[in-house]
Amino acid sequence: MEKQYDYRRVEQIMQQMWAEQGTYTVDTTAPALYTIDTPPPTVSGSLHIGHIFSYTHTDICARFRRMNGHEVFYPFGFDDNGLPTERFVEKQRGVSAYKLGRTAFINLCLTETVPVEKEFKTLWERMGLSVDWRLCYATIDERTRRISQQSFIRLLKKGYVYRTDEPAPYCTTCRTSVAQAELDDIEQDSIFYTLRFLVEDEDDAITIATTRPELLSSAVAVFYHPDDQRYQHLKGKHAIIPLYGNRVPFIADSLVVPDKGTGLVMCCTFGDSTDVVWYKTHHLPYRPSCGTDGKWLPETGILAGLTAQQAREKIVAALCEDGSCIDQRPIKHVVNVHERCKNNIEYVVLPQWFLKVLAYKKELIALADTINWHPEFMKMRYINWVENLTWDWCLSRQRFFGIPFPVWHCTLCRHVITPPEEMLPVDPQESTWPESCTQCGGAVQPDTDVMDTWNTSSLTPYLCESLRLGEDDVFDRPYEPMGMRPQAHDIIRTWAFYTIVKTWMHHGVAPWKDIVISGHVITSSREKISKSKGNSVLAPEVLLERFPADAIRHWTASGLLGHDVAFSEQQLIIGNKLLVKLWNAFRFIAEHTASVPVILQQAPQQIIHRWVLHHLTHAHEQYHAALMRYEFSSALMILDRFFWSIFCDEYLELIKDQLFHPEQYTAEQAQETREVLSAVGLRLIQLYAPFLPHITEALYQELYAARYGVSSIHRTHYAPLQTRYSDEHAVESVTLLLHGVALIRRLKSDRQLSLRTELTTLHIIGSLSQLAMLTSHEQLLKGVARAAHIVWHKSGEHQVMNLEETPAGLVATVVLT
Repeated sequence: MEKQYDYRRVEQIMQQMWAEQGTYTVDTTAPALYTIDTPPPTVSGSLHIGHIFSYTHTDICARFRRMNGHEVFYPFGFDDNGLPTERFVEKQRGVSAYKLGRTAFINLCLTETVPVEKEFKTLWERMGLSVDWRLCYATIDERTRRISQQSFIRLLKKGYVYRTDEPAPYCTTCRTSVAQAELDDIEQDSIFYTLRFLVEDEDDAITIATTRPELLSSAVAVFYHPDDQRYQHLKGKHAIIPLYGNRVPFIADSLVVPDKGTGLVMCCTFGDSTDVVWYKTHHLPYRPSCGTDGKWLPETGILAGLTAQQAREKIVAALCEDGSCIDQRPIKHVVNVHERCKNNIEYVVLPQWFLKVLAYKKELIALADTINWHPEFMKMRYINWVENLTWDWCLSRQRFFGIPFPVWHCTLCRHVITPPEEMLPVDPQESTWPESCTQCGGAVQPDTDVMDTWNTSSLTPYLCESLRLGEDDVFDRPYEPMGMRPQAHDIIRTWAFYTIVKTWMHHGVAPWKDIVISGHVITSSREKISKSKGNSVLAPEVLLERFPADAIRHWTASGLLGHDVAFSEQQLIIGNKLLVKLWNAFRFIAEHTASVPVILQQAPQQIIHRWVLHHLTHAHEQYHAALMRYEFSSALMILDRFFWSIFCDEYLELIKDQLFHPEQYTAEQAQETREVLSAVGLRLIQLYAPFLPHITEALYQELYAARYGVSSIHRTHYAPLQTRYSDEHAVESVTLLLHGVALIRRLKSDRQLSLRTELTTLHIIGSLSQLAMLTSHEQLLKGVARAAHIVWHKSGEHQVMNLEETPAGLVATVVLT
């Protein structure tokens, strides 16, 4: 073995070996198949350390299950359709999708995503992800488009999908509708404008406070609380809108908060989600102000062509000049923004496709109990989200690069036409079918919207099943829940929820048995590290130049499941120290175990070997239980503790004398020591393998591959190694032995002597039971203590620890009790 661990060379060699040998090729027909619904990363630029954090967790699970005896189906995907990719391409190429045109822009997106996917794949390989890259999908490829369109048609026929002119959140920056799950609440500075409204046919006037005076032309009603005595006289009357002169009714509704503002609320179509509720509940007229381009419409008069902020400034100036604005008060309030661009959303009415979810809250909540949530408390996030849903899922997006709805609309009878499934995938805007309505023969128009990208991502279990089967017929087959879904906590409301919705609607079951929720990597200021925030501490590529991939993986596994973790370079340094220690420890093992059997043929006789195997067994059992619960940090902590404390600090020190001076022991004792050392070493790198795949593979190839007969450490199983023992007596005896060794070392340290300093005589004083435990291990104790002779004494009075120079040599006295 090389004296030092050269991680750059080793990582490259190991990764090449895995690829050439097909180490991670999976038999998808195996009966004990463990399936993972891996998150497809969004193809919208570069990856950051947060991706490395969460995707490594998934790989740890895959490697652990593989070595635990399962074939592991670990497919990989790339989420490369929809708004994130469009925005990336627009920024990358400096173009506008709308100016470039639909077809040209789609082709540009298809071109731009290819090199990004290759970069992602290269990075995942450098991190050691054990993916079978033959089994890979993209959310815009032909297979995915076919399955997505097939799902849509089937759910449409089942009655879960409907189309209507419905107000929905709309991002004027991204120019598309968005779903409730894509909204974030943020606090913004604003101004409460108190406006004076006249009451029709009365000399009286009322005041209303609003933060959006630019929507005056969209006012359709004024609301008050039914129990608010101040405004009971307004029942049946109408208010006159300042500047515009529109006549709108006063209406009582319990959603009004009487002590907010003046207790009167102007309802506009639409200022917020409450306006939408009132619009639908009270059948109010629709008077839009904002166009889909974010500019105010011609019917808004003096505000036409302005943006929201420009319109607000202009209308306030006009209201002040008119005398209708009587007060302005700064406030902070919470508003909805689009999670992608962080800009305020509007509400517009468009003909859009929706998936029914509000009607099935009870069923969707019940499904949560059929899934094992790790950690358990994350289940409440899902339940709370479902309970508080107020919108059906809007599937429509007014963009270009996505999966089209496979639908045509008759311009005469309004019939919805879908193609036969064997035609899928289709792009209605590029297709000549059908020529006319299949019902009335009228002219047809293609649907011009594309599906929400989550509408495709929610089908990842079916995309995985299609890869496994090698065919696309997935909805007519019985569905077996996948083994595991790994994901971050912020997309419980989207990816987890939507996937549960889809598998329930298609097959009536939950999509997976286990869902494993990771946290985020955060900055020192407690912000999530993300591409959009531009606060990624280090690009993964740069990090991989400075640190071994295994050291980075060690850091990722140190965080608690479901909790955010701060990026720490110090943790990477700790991981690197572990690699150095492992390499040095196994250089020592290699010197002494080259020709011994890998598997122990029988239980060892010497107590120190029974002791270390007892601790290894206990550590392995705890490690296994932790990883079965997906508690990576607990498993790693258990393993690190055994390696550093039990194996390196104690066991290696106890056996060194046998290895360096075998003539002082029987041949059987020396051989047994080498065999146990070899077996424990192999088990150690097996246990570390899910976390540290490169160095463990390198050590396995150096020390064990030829003798064990399995091509890769990652294809070995935990079960065959005979290293599992339980021996409490050995623990008690060796604990006492180590106590005595510690006392001797303390005496030497207090005298500032080397621990290797030879003792002429060692006096050991203890109880009869203690002496009985240790006398049978006299030679071992001599070797560890560097003592030529040991004299045993029963405990008595006035006995003290001592180390003194005598004419005969250096004499030490230790007292065990």
